[in-house]
This record gives sequence, C-alpha cells and structure tokens, in this order.
Amino acid sequence: FFSSPQLHSPSVMLAAQRPLVAQHARAAPRLALHRPARTFLLGPAYGLAKKMMPPISATEKAALESGGVSFERHIFAGTASVAALRPYRNQLSAAEQAFLDHEVPELCAMLDDHQIMTDKDFPPEVWDFMRRKGFFSMKIKTEWGGLGFSAYAVSRVLRVVQSRSPSAGATVAVPNSLGPGELLECYGTPAQRERYLPRLTNGELIPCFALTAPHSGSDAASMTESDGYVVKGEDGRLGIRCSFKKRYITLAPVAGIVGLAFNLHDPDDLLKGEGAPGITIALLERDHPGLRIGRRHDPMGNAFMNGTVEGTDVYIPMDAVLGGQSQTGRGWTFLMEQLSEGRGI
Repeated sequence: FFSSPQLHSPSVMLAAQRPLVAQHARAAPRLALHRPARTFLLGPAYGLAKKMMPPISATEKAALESGGVSFERHIFAGTASVAALRPYRNQLSAAEQAFLDHEVPELCAMLDDHQIMTDKDFPPEVWDFMRRKGFFSMKIKTEWGGLGFSAYAVSRVLRVVQSRSPSAGATVAVPNSLGPGELLECYGTPAQRERYLPRLTNGELIPCFALTAPHSGSDAASMTESDGYVVKGEDGRLGIRCSFKKRYITLAPVAGIVGLAFNLHDPDDLLKGEGAPGITIALLERDHPGLRIGRRHDPMGNAFMNGTVEGTDVYIPMDAVLGGQSQTGRGWTFLMEQLSEGRGI
C-alpha cells in the first residue's frame, strides 16, 4: 500500500497541496481501490498497538475533555490562514497601561538584583510594595479588589520585571498563574470567595500551589505521594484524612494559603455520588493543623522563595475542598481549564 505508484503520481501529489476537503474528495476514490491491502496490513498492526497501549485513566479522560480549541484547530486541519488570527488583537486598557507606566517602573527602581541574589531575599519594602500595589492579584477581578488585568497585560508586566530581576519575575508570576485566585473565582463556593479573595487582593495572603512531588514531579496524573481518604467524623460529617509530600513549591516559605492537590480515594463509598474520587484541590491556611511548611530550597541559586509542603494524616474538612464536596475528583479539570493560560504566559 505505502509503495503504490498511484500515491506518488502527479495528480495525487497535486491534490495533497489543495485544501483539505478537496484533497479528501479526490483521494478517496483512489484509496478505496486499496482497501483490502490497507485492512490486511494496518488492521493487525492497529490491533497489536491497541493491546500494547494502556487504557485511558479517568484523569487522562478529564484532561482530554477539558477546555476547547482555538487557532490550533486550523493548523491540524491543514487550513491555517492569517485571517484566522485577526480576532486575536492584544490591546492594553487605560488602567493596564497606567500600571505599566507607573507601578512597574517604581518596582523596578527598588530592585537591586545583585543584592537580592546576595541576600537571597527582597528587602521588606519590596515585599510591602508588591502586596499593596496588587502585583499578586493582577488577574483577580476588580469586584474582589484585584486589578482585573488581561493575560496580555500580565505578560507585559512580567516581561519588564523579569528583565530587572528574574527572582522578582518568578515571585510575581506564580500568584498570577498558579495562585488559587482564578480557581476560587471560577469554582469556589460563595463562602470560600468571601473568605479568601479579599485577603488575596489586599496582600494579607500570599498564595502558593502545592503540586510538585519528589517522584511524580508536576505530573498530576501520576501523583503517588499525596493521597487522601474520605472519612466520617464523630459528628457524622464527612472529611478527608490526607498525607502528602510536596517539593519545590514556589512561595511556600512566605505563603499564607496553600492550594493543595492530592489524589482522593473513597473505598467505603461515603461520597454517595456527591463528588467523586480522583484529583482534588483543597485550600489550607498556613496555620491549618498538621500542615508543615518546611525548609527552604535553593533552586539553582535563585533568590525567589521555594520550599516544601508536607503533612501526615492531616484532617481536611469538606468545606476546605475547592468548590465543596460536589467538586471532589475534578481537580485536574480545574487545572487544565483555568491555569493553562497563566502557565502559557
């Protein structure tokens, strides 16, 4: 089949250069002549490959079904054109431009990268300035006290700050890409939003997100060192008993709130259909009983804050789960749908 002279004829080669639909319309009759050969060769090969491939897990299925498609659909369909990119026009609002013209240069003037690398920390006035001016809540909506910036504006801010101090750039980037602010806005319960979003936007709480583990790294689908089990408390209410080991968590040493990703199990079927086992996200404040924020890492000599987040048999009430009990098992979907933009930046 693959060496058939018809496939290398000028007419077929020309068809390959035409639009995808026309190509299929012209090529289909020719390929139909070789269907027995195609079945004979590729059928067994496909069957063998199918047996060798592992089944798709629930987490992988959730990842495949998350989000949507944009311009990339045209690339894979062979119909990409400049016209399809015209709707994507990046423009700054007046507030975003003003921030780039004033707050960003003011922060950069405060940053002495050599001294930062020597001290492995920022001066207290830099931390205070970033908190007060909203550098940790650029993507949280204004109704909660955030700046409500677009992804493009955040990218522009990071471009400038990174050029002055990479450690400062990483410090500003994490709350606007992996911080729980966006997750809370989209999936948090009303009580969770009221409790945390104002404190994130006014700088009281610096967030971190605990995903990376010693062996599975940042691959949530392969998470092996963070497991929680649904339990019933003495009062009859459901909760989670969780043990976890996280490494290289940026901002953990200074974080006031931790977004914790773990794999939830329900061996006794206590959820009863309200929620499901699987990757789950909980929000734990720094003083949560049993939560240990350990020694600081030294990530390749960089000065930004980075450390461990651990816990053994930590009890997590259901109201600490992002979105409540009904949203257990949906953590990977949350990550895929809301944090991909920030990670792209």
